[in-house]
Amino acid sequence: MASVRIREAKEGDCGDILRLIRELAEYEKLSDQVKISEEALRADGFGENPFYQCLVAEILPVPGELQGPCVVGYGLYYFSYSTWKGRTIYLEDLYVMPEYRGQGIGSKIIKNVAEVALDKGCSHFRLAVLDWNKRAMDLYKALGAQDLTEAEGWHFFCFEEEAMRELAGR
Repeated sequence: MASVRIREAKEGDCGDILRLIRELAEYEKLSDQVKISEEALRADGFGENPFYQCLVAEILPVPGELQGPCVVGYGLYYFSYSTWKGRTIYLEDLYVMPEYRGQGIGSKIIKNVAEVALDKGCSHFRLAVLDWNKRAMDLYKALGAQDLTEAEGWHFFCFEEEAMRELAGR
């Protein structure tokens, strides 16, 4: 197996991150919902007050190879706040290219997010997964995550832009 490095994303990684976001959306059969641009990723993640943080997984070249490291996965997260438990991290996306799955890369990204959460004094980190993605659910459970839909009956809701405009009277 090639050597894998998990590191904090840099502004120059935004093209690779967008490529992987599009691959994830295609995998989830939601390609039409990707509206983000590389420029927005740069502004929102690497500006003065970043909205998100991101880890990337790269395959490192073997000595003597001419090509540089190749980004094959990412974990995009942000901080939130629980009124019951305090500081929280939400892992918005976790994705590893299909040909690199099964090598522990996703687990390494999750472990790195857990380290960030602990370093920042977070009580927990959350993520969501589509109900048909059994492979991901099995991984999360194997790593110690609790399925809150099963355990507590939580359902997640979202107000899209049009609903927000209507609520705000705009």
